[in-house]
Amino acid sequence: MSPQQPRTGRTRVRPWPASRGRAAAAQAARERAELARGVRLRSIFLAIMAAVLGAAAIVVLLGTAALLQETRSRPLTGAERAEYVKQDVARRWYDWPATVVFPEELEYMGLARTQQFARRIGVAPEIPCWAGVDAPVASVLNESGCRVLLRSTYVDQSATFAITIGVAVLKDEDARISAAAKLPVDDRVGVRPVAFPGTITDLFGAAQRQRSAWVGVGPYIVFVTTGYTDGRTRDAIPPEEALNSEMWPAAQAIGGRVARSLGEEPDVPRCTQGNVC
Repeated sequence: MSPQQPRTGRTRVRPWPASRGRAAAAQAARERAELARGVRLRSIFLAIMAAVLGAAAIVVLLGTAALLQETRSRPLTGAERAEYVKQDVARRWYDWPATVVFPEELEYMGLARTQQFARRIGVAPEIPCWAGVDAPVASVLNESGCRVLLRSTYVDQSATFAITIGVAVLKDEDARISAAAKLPVDDRVGVRPVAFPGTITDLFGAAQRQRSAWVGVGPYIVFVTTGYTDGRTRDAIPPEEALNSEMWPAAQAIGGRVARSLGEEPDVPRCTQGNVC
């Protein structure tokens, strides 16, 4: 190639210093915009989280205040006192030992108002209500949803009379009232006597019953039946002879004491957490 021939290769163009400055400025502007956008989003996020946490804190505080208000000790209302008594009485047949439902001795007044004591001979196992009463009574108890029948037999202080006490457990007081209104008015039927072999009550059976009755308290119907321990039957006693003057008062007193114990109002605490409000 001669020195006069023009060059055909490209000549590299160098950017001017000013163009490099503009590019750097544009890049910096974009970065500042991205940073500002990030700051705004972070601020919005933090504001939302602060609102959520604040609301949650308010809910927790309100819940805690309500819980403290609800659980703090306060005086019982009249309705709460009545419910406490009702529930306590209704649980006694289950919570109390059999020897508390049927104490070893029960006081009664004998002739001339002398203090006497009936002695418990034994406590029978729990049985279905229908299994321990006469048929007319069993049908009423079954219809009323009777739960269980508890029975025990006593003898008076002279060991002349045998007395069987039966406690029929209804589901509640309303059921007991309904059942009691349907029970037959007949002193020949009620709870069947319970005899304990090898004791003085050996001869006390259905034929030996002289009289039966019942009394209601809470969810319980307390039956009582009595007769002679020597085996005399009701039919063996001439109609013109009056019922022994001591037999029935003793039986009533013993049955009444069992009923009063089951239905006695308990000591009710003044407050929801004892006696300190």
